[in-house]
Amino acid sequence: MSGITSGTALWYASRATGIVCLVLLTAVMVLGIMVNRQGRLPGLPRFAVTGLHRNLSLLAVGFLAVHVVTAIADPFVTIGLAAVVVPLASPYRSLWIGLGAVSLDLMLALIVTSLARARISRRLWRGVHWLAYASWPAALAHSIGSSSDLQRGPLLALASGCTLAVAGAVGWRAAGAA
Repeated sequence: MSGITSGTALWYASRATGIVCLVLLTAVMVLGIMVNRQGRLPGLPRFAVTGLHRNLSLLAVGFLAVHVVTAIADPFVTIGLAAVVVPLASPYRSLWIGLGAVSLDLMLALIVTSLARARISRRLWRGVHWLAYASWPAALAHSIGSSSDLQRGPLLALASGCTLAVAGAVGWRAAGAA
């Protein structure tokens, strides 16, 4: 009987929730890119698209919270609480954890403005929402750089698939605008 220690469980939980979070954030990004100015996708009513985007975003935030907590609690790496929001504050893989902090900070701005959407101007909300275009690549780079699991094999293929999905959505949107 090998037994899994709590440290090992935290390590697996952190990696697994990070991977799930990357996939969910990719889905949110693709959906956000593909939605036209009227908030519609071909064949779907606006409320369905809005609800799907919101619910996928909330699910991603939940997985992100578990990912951050388990990464901080993991005894095999040293990622302090400050490193969660302060770029380059982590002694462990500073650049890559720092990119995760940048991505998280941008996502927090998105969350706060989305919660305050009824109280702020649409222009301000849209301006801040454009930060998602910087948050996702920072999260992708964090994922690949901080985890050797994503640097080869099936998980590298998954990260490549996420990249292709976002690039395809950008191409689809650009073709529709042209």
